[in-house]
Amino acid sequence: MIFLLALTAIPFLFTIANSLTMRVVRARSAQTINASVSILVPMRNEERNVDAVVSALLKSTSLTNSELIVLDDNSDDATAQLLVKYPGIAVHSGIALPDGWLGKNFACHQLVTHSTGEYLVFVDADVRLAPEAIAAAITYMNELGWDFISPYPREIAETFIERMIQPLLQWSWLSSVPLRFAEKGKFASMIIANGQFMVIKRSAYLATGGHKAIRQEVLDDLELARLLVKNGFKGGVADGSDVASCRMYQNGNDLASGYTKSLWRAFGSPLGSLLTVIFLFATGVLPQILAQVGFTVGWVGYLLLVLSRYIAAWRTQSSMRWAILHPLSILMLIFLIAWSWQKKLTHQLVWRGRSVA
Repeated sequence: MIFLLALTAIPFLFTIANSLTMRVVRARSAQTINASVSILVPMRNEERNVDAVVSALLKSTSLTNSELIVLDDNSDDATAQLLVKYPGIAVHSGIALPDGWLGKNFACHQLVTHSTGEYLVFVDADVRLAPEAIAAAITYMNELGWDFISPYPREIAETFIERMIQPLLQWSWLSSVPLRFAEKGKFASMIIANGQFMVIKRSAYLATGGHKAIRQEVLDDLELARLLVKNGFKGGVADGSDVASCRMYQNGNDLASGYTKSLWRAFGSPLGSLLTVIFLFATGVLPQILAQVGFTVGWVGYLLLVLSRYIAAWRTQSSMRWAILHPLSILMLIFLIAWSWQKKLTHQLVWRGRSVA
């Protein structure tokens, strides 16, 4: 019982420590960026996001020399037609996906070839940036002496399944990795990144081979960050909730497809996934079971986990309302991990109409 309590205390202590020391990109800290900046947006069947993301990016401030480049990645919806409304941006049509590449990786690779900026700013179509976001991210990255920065957007969740799963994103890295230590790059498994909004110096990107070097990696953001660190470049994750937001999925089907396409890779191997599932169950579900059958240690463990969720939600400007259902969230996550492996082993992984098996 004491061992179980110690396990549940680990995420709680990590969350407190990281909440007090985490890097934060703040809008008010933005300074004028005179260097050239390329804002790169890959789009595949993004008709519902075109107007909102482009309009937001066109309002970017404190950038004296910037270009906004969008790649229409062989969309079969109205994405291309909607982009025509914005003559102030450069729109390119993606070429056919070559063998050995995953779709987003090749889209990002093409975007870089069309760009000229000293800074490469990758932005997903479902991300909404504040006008100061890009300048603030580059300002802070330069203050830290970094070569890349990944400001984690505030994750928006509206449906029930989103509210169960999406808050686990920020909580997972706040509760499991000592962020300041991870910045030193000693252990690849500790590197955190989010490709929804990521800034990289062009020189660092090209020196490592960029997306071409990770062309088959489904977790392109993590692998790109690890590649950069492996090659001696500095960077890391930061809280970007003050300058960016993202609603990744619109419904349960999209969420399940999105997570199952990549969760199999998130923990390194089948053994890593199994150990993760055991740890998640022991710390996230078992305490509640023990509490229900009368063990006080179960209530203490449950309380520590819920408090860690509340702290993470407060720190990243996310909803605190559903933290008390943490055991249910963990059970749903475990199911998605198992489902992801089942799809991987049966070659059924598909995303945006393309196989990722």
